[in-house]
Amino acid sequence: EVQLVESGGGLVQPGGSLRLSCAASGFTFAQDTMSWVRQAPGKGLEWVSSISWGGAYTVYEDSVKGRFTISRDNAESTLYLQMNNLKTEDSGVYHCVQGGRGYYNLPRSQGTQVTVSS
Repeated sequence: EVQLVESGGGLVQPGGSLRLSCAASGFTFAQDTMSWVRQAPGKGLEWVSSISWGGAYTVYEDSVKGRFTISRDNAESTLYLQMNNLKTEDSGVYHCVQGGRGYYNLPRSQGTQVTVSS
């Protein structure tokens, strides 16, 4: 059974940083492209970033370019998202999902809440 467990969210002031983690199990993590997606209150699911199976290729949604960094540790089956210079519009529930931009699986996990507020 595929399990993706996100952690690392919290309340942070604008300009602050957070590092999200996603522990994966139940599938061959090292062979899958992975992504982060987010959902703000009252809004639809938004793709944020993807990383290739080996980590060599990364891609970001325009609003997070230069502020967010996606990475992975295949030995630990863990996906990361380093978020710097956070803005209020980054608030939402963040999920890690299998797949890349345009073809990711819908999230089935709880996600981790990120709230950016002063």
